[in-house]
Amino acid sequence: MQNDAPDASSINVRPRGFDEIDCWVFDLDNTLYPVTKRLLEHIDRHMGSFVAKFLGVDSDEAHRIQKQYFREYGLTLRGLMIHHDLDPAQYYDEMTPMDLDEVDPNPALAQSIASLPGRKVIYTNASANHAALVLERLGMKGLFEVIYDIEAANWVPKPAIESYRLLCKQHDIDPIRAVMIDDIAGNLEPADQLGMMTVWMKTAAEWARDTKAEAHIHHLTGDLKSWVDDVAYDLANDRSRA
Repeated sequence: MQNDAPDASSINVRPRGFDEIDCWVFDLDNTLYPVTKRLLEHIDRHMGSFVAKFLGVDSDEAHRIQKQYFREYGLTLRGLMIHHDLDPAQYYDEMTPMDLDEVDPNPALAQSIASLPGRKVIYTNASANHAALVLERLGMKGLFEVIYDIEAANWVPKPAIESYRLLCKQHDIDPIRAVMIDDIAGNLEPADQLGMMTVWMKTAAEWARDTKAEAHIHHLTGDLKSWVDDVAYDLANDRSRA
């Protein structure tokens, strides 16, 4: 069972004003592909097992701590680092790779993203290794110039604005000329503060159900490929008229 997106026709906003954009910053999980219920359970189970083993607690307490740190810091790993001196290298050594059978290849979306003029960047709270495996599975290997992961962000996850600033500094991104696309609306607020254009990829995921589009959300879609195709079409027409 997948986290099916809401009917795109009811929420998709046709984009305008992208002619000055030269960098497209994409979130990964649940943005470029849907995180299924089975996949969420897999991730939750493995994270819970790690927390229980690392802290020496039972599964119920591990689950409570896991969710508390995720809510407080945007990443359970970050809470373990702050409160329990976890070396993130240990975490990645012990955590098993995700079951990619739940990720369907999407060459059509890859082709659409490739048609956007400018640089393409992945910004994820996960690891670069996870991102590379997922992108290869999706048929997007080599499509993105940069994978900016949690290690590159000095282990400070979204939505901490210092990580967004570091992304721009490390990769010479002018936020005024950048777009960020993410499935978590709150992750777009710092991008807006820096001057980026923002796109909320709204899904039926639990964390999006009670979220409303606020001022820091500039564009909204439930169908990423259609949205990208609209942008690329408009930009191609603008160039042909120039």
